Amino acid sequence: MLNIFARESVSRLLDPLGHALVRAGLTPNAMTVIGTAGAIVCAVVFFPAGMLLAGTFTVWGFAMLDLLDGAMARARGYGTAFGAVLDASCDRLVDGAVFAAIAWWCFVSAGDLRAAAAALISLVLGQVISYVKARAEASGLQADGGLIERAERLIIGLTGTGLQGFGVPYAVEASLWLLAVLSAITLAQRMIAVAASAREAA
Repeated sequence: MLNIFARESVSRLLDPLGHALVRAGLTPNAMTVIGTAGAIVCAVVFFPAGMLLAGTFTVWGFAMLDLLDGAMARARGYGTAFGAVLDASCDRLVDGAVFAAIAWWCFVSAGDLRAAAAALISLVLGQVISYVKARAEASGLQADGGLIERAERLIIGLTGTGLQGFGVPYAVEASLWLLAVLSAITLAQRMIAVAASAREAA
C-alpha cells in the first residue's frame, strides 16, 4: 500500500543521494548487500539479547538502505535482471532474520508463547505473500497490491519492538497479532487477484 502512495515522494527525496553514491563509485548491488548484511547482523545480535531499542533502530536504519539501491539504479540509468533478483532475495533474508529474531526473544527472553506464535505466523505469511507475487508473475499473471506489503510489515513489527523497548507492555504481542491478521488478509487478496488474472488470461 505504501508503494502506491509514497513511492513518488520517496523517489524525489532519495534520487539526489542516489546520484551522489553512484558518483562516489558504489553500485546498487553493493548497497543491497550492505543493507542486508547490516540488518541481519543487528537483528540476530540485538533482539535475542533483549536489546529491543537497539535492534529496532539499527535494523530500521539498514532497511532504509534498501530504498537507495533503486535510487542508484535510476541515477545510473538502468537496472539489471540480476539486481532485481538479488534485491528480492535479500529482502526475504532480512524479513526472515528480523521475525525469527523477534520470535527468539518472545520464546527465550520474554517467555511469551502467544507472541512467539504470532511472530512465526507473520514470518511464514510474509514469505508466502512475496512468493505468490513472484510465482504469479513468472506464470504471466498479476498479483500486485494487497493490504500490506514488505514496508508495512517492517513498520508494524519494528513499531512493536520499539514501543516495548520504551516500556509499553504487550506492544510486541499486539503488533505481531495485528501483523498476522493483516498478512492473512493480504494473502487472500493476492490469491483472489491471481485467480482473476488467470480468468482474464484464459
